[in-house]
Amino acid sequence: MVLSITKNQGVFEINGSIVAENAQALQYHFEQLLFCEKQVILSVDQVKKIDVSGVNALSNLYKRAIKSNKLFYIIGKENKNVRKAFYKVNSILKKEAL
Repeated sequence: MVLSITKNQGVFEINGSIVAENAQALQYHFEQLLFCEKQVILSVDQVKKIDVSGVNALSNLYKRAIKSNKLFYIIGKENKNVRKAFYKVNSILKKEAL
């Protein structure tokens, strides 16, 4: 599945699908960013599909950020595909960055 990440005004916009084929690479990429940055903001507004591997990858990033005292936001609560996949951990999704 094709996935692209672009940075726009400090927000990393994810476009495409976050699925088993790319979830681990996505997680690794953002783990490296969390190591270097104080704050990481992800937008999932343009995510077309997300499976359990994608949810786990984003949840693991969130947990790692909390452990490392980093600011980590996932915005895009309005995306129905993502909201449905995150129904049990909806508290980590935000409408917009603070």
